[in-house]
Amino acid sequence: MSQRPKHSADAPVPTSTDVARLAGVSRATVSYVLNNTSAVRISEPTRRRVREAAEELGYVPHAAARSLRAGHSRMVLLPTAHVPVGPLYSRFLNEVQWALRALDYTVVQYGSLGLGADEAARAWAELRPVAVLSLGEIGLTPHGVRVLKRSGAKAVITLGPQRVEGAHALVMDQRAVGSAAAAHLLERGRRAIGVLVPAEPGLDLFSRPRLAGVRKAVARGGADARVEPLAMAYDEESAARLAADWRSLGLDAVYAYNDEYAQLLMRALQDAGVDVPGECAVVGADDLLLGKLLRPRLSTVHIELPTGREIAELVDRVVREPDGDVERHDLMAAHAVGRESS
Repeated sequence: MSQRPKHSADAPVPTSTDVARLAGVSRATVSYVLNNTSAVRISEPTRRRVREAAEELGYVPHAAARSLRAGHSRMVLLPTAHVPVGPLYSRFLNEVQWALRALDYTVVQYGSLGLGADEAARAWAELRPVAVLSLGEIGLTPHGVRVLKRSGAKAVITLGPQRVEGAHALVMDQRAVGSAAAAHLLERGRRAIGVLVPAEPGLDLFSRPRLAGVRKAVARGGADARVEPLAMAYDEESAARLAADWRSLGLDAVYAYNDEYAQLLMRALQDAGVDVPGECAVVGADDLLLGKLLRPRLSTVHIELPTGREIAELVDRVVREPDGDVERHDLMAAHAVGRESS
């Protein structure tokens, strides 16, 4: 009978001393290389030798031990999105994570579904993150911010439409998106504007302020215009039902929340025999590539967001200077891109 190979768990856990011995360097050099310490100059060949030795041995630095030495962790907690935020925001959040990793932070995504605001803050605090970047789906409270800071979080940053006392605010005012869409439609002579409100739960974080932006623009520049909210789910049946009733609504335009909903509704309108843009102008938002490939090409609202690197550098600066003044940064700008659908 052949002998079963030993399970890897039977082997001793490799240490930084083992890595140093194999690479022919000191333990301090191993620490500098694997912790990406920039204060000490180490040649690239030496860095490569240390990384190769660590890879060969299967050595992984102990995050908790490193946190004890530094007095804080390098963990940035990013609560996961509970709603489909769309390609634009997904790409933005991916950029933020890559940029934080380049600054030697570990990004941990935390599923907070079903937790209340203060429950979520306590759950996040248990992990002792050095920073929390909250997307706004879990409404942080001033009490939650205090809980996080008492647990050692040096930076609590909210990313959303509102600011919270004690937290740095990266304000993304979605009203600008609806306002830009409505101003474009008014300029094109449209006076009966439907505003698509997604039926999916959670998206009201975006859709409510966008609808408010449409209403504000119409009140400011379209005295003879009206706004009609329209509920629609992101599926073909819901879009077909709305399109079948379109002519009875008496609308000559629709701002369809974003490009994905706009594409779905525009196809349903065309299938129902509604001419786009003759009978109904259609405008989306996010300026996705696919909108340029449709016929007619989709008019949209281009949303300008900061780079992931800018957000990561802000997180890093606040972590290093936690006693500075609470900051507010307005992140978003928006402008309409007129194409064939309007």
